[in-house]
Formats: sequence, C-alpha cells, structure tokens
Amino acid sequence: MRRGSIAMRMSGLWTGLAVAALVAATPALSADKVAKIGVLAPLTGGSAADGNEMVNGAKLAVDEINAAGGVAGYKLQVVVGDTQNQSADAVTSAIERLTGDRDLNVILTGYASGSNFEIETMAEQDMPYLVSANSVQTRDIISPRPEKFPTVWSMTASYDSYNTAMVPVLKGLQASGKLKLPNKKVALISSDNPYSKSIMEGLKKSFEEDGWTIASADLLPWGEINDWRTFLAKVRRDSPAIIINADYQPGNAAKFLTQFLEQPTESLVFIQYAPSVPEFLKLTGKQATGIVYNLQGGVLNTPANPRAGEVVGKYKDRYGSEPGSYGPGLYEEVMIYADALKKVGDPTKRREIGKAIGETRKQTVSGMLSFDPKTHLSVQGDGGIPITFYQIWEGKRIMFYPAQYADGEFRMPPWVKQ
Repeated sequence: MRRGSIAMRMSGLWTGLAVAALVAATPALSADKVAKIGVLAPLTGGSAADGNEMVNGAKLAVDEINAAGGVAGYKLQVVVGDTQNQSADAVTSAIERLTGDRDLNVILTGYASGSNFEIETMAEQDMPYLVSANSVQTRDIISPRPEKFPTVWSMTASYDSYNTAMVPVLKGLQASGKLKLPNKKVALISSDNPYSKSIMEGLKKSFEEDGWTIASADLLPWGEINDWRTFLAKVRRDSPAIIINADYQPGNAAKFLTQFLEQPTESLVFIQYAPSVPEFLKLTGKQATGIVYNLQGGVLNTPANPRAGEVVGKYKDRYGSEPGSYGPGLYEEVMIYADALKKVGDPTKRREIGKAIGETRKQTVSGMLSFDPKTHLSVQGDGGIPITFYQIWEGKRIMFYPAQYADGEFRMPPWVKQ
C-alpha cells in the first residue's frame, strides 16, 4: 500500500512536471517569435538630435504594439544602426551590421545618407525600407525602373514644392497685407550636401522666374559651420528683402541666426528645416522669434488632424519633450510596417511585405498617406501630404499655411521696423 502510494505520488509528480514544462515552453516559444526592426539613425555628429528622436519614435510604437500582444504572433524589437555623419562608409557599415541579423527583415529611417544610395542595397536584398529622406534622390533612383524597387517606399512626397511653393506663399502674404517687402532681392546660402544644395538651386530658379534679383547664392563646405559673417557682410551691403539659409543642421542654423541678429537687416529670414528640430529652440530661445521655415511631411498637429495630436501626446508623455518631425514620423513607419506584417503574416516574406506597404492608405501625423507607384514617393497635395509653412514666435511654432491646417497667422519679424 505504501509502495503503491509512493508510485502514485511519483507518477503525479512527473505528470505535474510535464504539464508545467509544457506550459512554460508555450510562452517561451512565443517569446522566441521576434521580428526585429532595424532603424538607421545618426546618433553621433551634428544630426544626433534627429537620430535620437528617430529611435525614440520607433521604440514608442514598438512598445505600444507589444503591450497589445504583438502582431501576427510576433513581438517586435528595435535594433539600431548608427549612420554617424551619413557618409557612405558609415551608412554601409550600419546596414551590414543590421542585415547580418537573421531575425531582421525590415529597415526604417528618417534619413540615412545624403544621396540615398542605400536604396540600391535594400532593393538587392529585397529588404522592406521606409525612408523620409530627400525625395529628389529617391525619385531619381526609382522612377526609371520602379519594378526594381518593390520593397522601397518614401514617406516624403516630392520636394518640388520646396522649390516652387515659397514664391506663391510670399505673394499671398503680401496680398493680405501681412507681409511688406522693401524690394525684390533675395540672398541664398547653403552647405554642399544633396538635400540643401538642390533646394537652394530650386529656389534660385523659382525666384528668378518671378523677376527677383539674386543678390547672392553661396555654397559652403558640408559640415559644422561656425562663421557665417562673410555671407552676412554681403547681406548687409545689399539689404535683400528675403534671406534664405538652406543648411538643415540646427547647430549651424543657430549660429547663423545669432550672427545675423548682431546687425540685422530689414529682411524676412527663412531657414530650411532646422527650426523644426527641438534642439534649435534650445540653442536660440526667444532669439528665434520671427524665423520662418517650411516642412514637407511635417507634423500637422492641428484640430484638422487629430492623429497628430494623439501621437505627439504619446511622445511627450513618454519622453517629456515636444518632438520635431522624426519622432512621430518613425512612430508612423513602425505602424505601417506592423499593418503590412499583420496582412502578410510572415516577416521573412519581404516582397509581400513591400507590396503591402505600397498599398497603404491611412491618415498619419503628416496627412493622408498613399504612395505613387511610379516614383514610390508619398502622394502630395491637399488630399495627401501637404507642404506647411511655420513661423516661430516666443518659443512656439505657428503654422500659417495652408489655411485648412493653420493654427495662427504670420507676423512681421521683430527686427523689421514697422
């Protein structure tokens, strides 16, 4: 009796252990189903503020998805590749490190390189790739043979509006009486990188076609720029109505503004992109009041687009700071990938994932997103991704164009005598 009792207890013990092992194995197997998301981001160098925001936005989305149970039976995980100064060597090294991981089947970024050369690499590996970088390069690479790039898609619409939208916007402000210009002279300056250079050249052409005099159009070497005074000396001599700086790095832009304000001219000052980065306001404070900038694919955080308020609110709650464009942008990129993975069911089916991404149509922080099959750029316009114009006033960004998204009005800069 005693021996049988022991045998029964031992049998029950082994059964219990087997059941426990099976139960323990089930979540372990589930936990092993990981789909890794590669994020290319400049975590060191002059664009580190953007890079950190990219990673923050991606992690915010991934944590939200995982907390809801994952997607298609997979938990997501962010893996980061530092593109440093966006040189070809640094970008290539970051890509090689990411793609060496067999659990990684998608790569996302705000921007990786200046030329977008990595698009070719992604296509060769059938790697799903969402990018928000210079759409001129993206279009030039993809449009001759879009079928060669089934997995590569741009969150950014055509940058043509960066070249063409400013003159009509200025005319509209003049017609409304909100902007008064003393002449039709414009001074332009840019650092020598594909993004900034192409925008400066496009603006130069646009202003010339409208009858403006180009007082100067200077190109400086790419990198950190500490002294803008040679250019500003010419500006003070010519007193142009508009000054445009196409360099997009916030540190450079902050130094430019500080040196301009040492002896300001009666000019409207436009700086490309940099004022949208939180770092710029930290560096300039109230000095930035009056500066104008625009964004293609910026965050439309107005009552007309509640999606943006939702995402920006989540970002602020998580990180305690107001994001620029790339935090919310990478959040959306992760969500778009998650939608595609849910549809396809298997992250290793890269071409199917790429196809599903290309079929996206959804409201995002930047407007209604869909993709042009001929260029793989996002569709631009009122029913797509609009270009938006902002003015900084006492530490706040006021969107004054387009009217349907505007949350304030343009005002003459404080250094201009009324």
